[in-house]
Amino acid sequence: MMMKHLWSAILVFCGFLMVSDVANAASAVPEPFRGFDDTSKYTIRYDDLTALLEIVVADVGRSDRTKAARNDAKTGTRVRAKVNRSTINEGNRFFFETFVDDEGGQQKLSYIQKSLEEVTTEMPLENFSRDEQLAYWLNLYNVTVLNEIVKIYPQRDLKKFLYGKKSILAKKMLTVEGVSLSLDDIQFTILAQNYNHNPLIIYGLYQGIIGGPNIRQSAYTGADVYPALTDNAFRFINSNRGTAIKSSKSFRVSSFYDRNRAYFPNYNADLTAHLLAYLEGNERLALQQATTLKSNINDWTVTDLGGSRRVIGGSLADSSAALMGSVSGGASSNYGATASAGTSVSGIAGGYNSALLRKAQEASTDHESSETKDGTVTVEDLEEDAVEADAASESSETN
Repeated sequence: MMMKHLWSAILVFCGFLMVSDVANAASAVPEPFRGFDDTSKYTIRYDDLTALLEIVVADVGRSDRTKAARNDAKTGTRVRAKVNRSTINEGNRFFFETFVDDEGGQQKLSYIQKSLEEVTTEMPLENFSRDEQLAYWLNLYNVTVLNEIVKIYPQRDLKKFLYGKKSILAKKMLTVEGVSLSLDDIQFTILAQNYNHNPLIIYGLYQGIIGGPNIRQSAYTGADVYPALTDNAFRFINSNRGTAIKSSKSFRVSSFYDRNRAYFPNYNADLTAHLLAYLEGNERLALQQATTLKSNINDWTVTDLGGSRRVIGGSLADSSAALMGSVSGGASSNYGATASAGTSVSGIAGGYNSALLRKAQEASTDHESSETKDGTVTVEDLEEDAVEADAASESSETN
């Protein structure tokens, strides 16, 4: 009997070791991504990515937490398009509409992603500082998400796309320094461990949905990555898509936090402390008084300008989706389209920020005229630039 118990104990112990080994192996940062050089003068330039984002991202500003006006059914139908009126007007927008049937635009996005993957063939990541590497991983993650959404657009609800067995986040679709990576590998292994599970990191991981952090109008850089992440955190937390008052004892937060529990080991206490560092207004007081957190705020709607919004019934062209249809044309050489004369927009779900339409109109800029049209990302040595500048200055003084 004693021998039987001994063997059972050994089997349990071995099983524990096997589980531990698997867990450790799954969470280990790959060797090429463990080193940093915080004295490095090398930087990565993202001119092409920023040039693109400046054209196709509409910054809608900070949320004022007001609900969108009710979108009544059109003439001849009782059917209404379903939207979350608390969140539908929140979050920056990406002009996904312009990439439909635009092979040139799709290719440029693809080239930028490929160029990012290949940066390390020119210079291994270990030669860059921590901040440069952080900016690199965030840009690679976000460009990959954009590429994948463009492939399925105009799909409107992205829940199955981002969550579950077929999630694109779990697919090994990237290769960096010979290592096959998924977006989850970047988020939960490389970034989580290399940056000590700093919760600010998650606000740089664009999900393509209203219920996630903002896509910005410029690429992250090593010089501005933390101020940019702080701005994203502040905007998300102080919005209906991030936080909301439920009752005197319960406080609602985005399910995005639940999906990022790895960054909040003691979930309720850590998340509460994190939110209080940024939260303002009545919501701050409500959180301080709450005894429970409910991670149940969701909006899986794609962050487009309204082109995925189906208009049901009627012949009136006064909805945002119908009006956006009038600016969805344009040559494939453009990252946008030319709006019809006299077009105006009343908004997505009513009263939407008219800056989005202006952004769509401005997006008629011809990207072929850009000096960075090839979708390349380059490495720059700041020290060499400084030496060249000094040499040029000395030369001019001598002359």
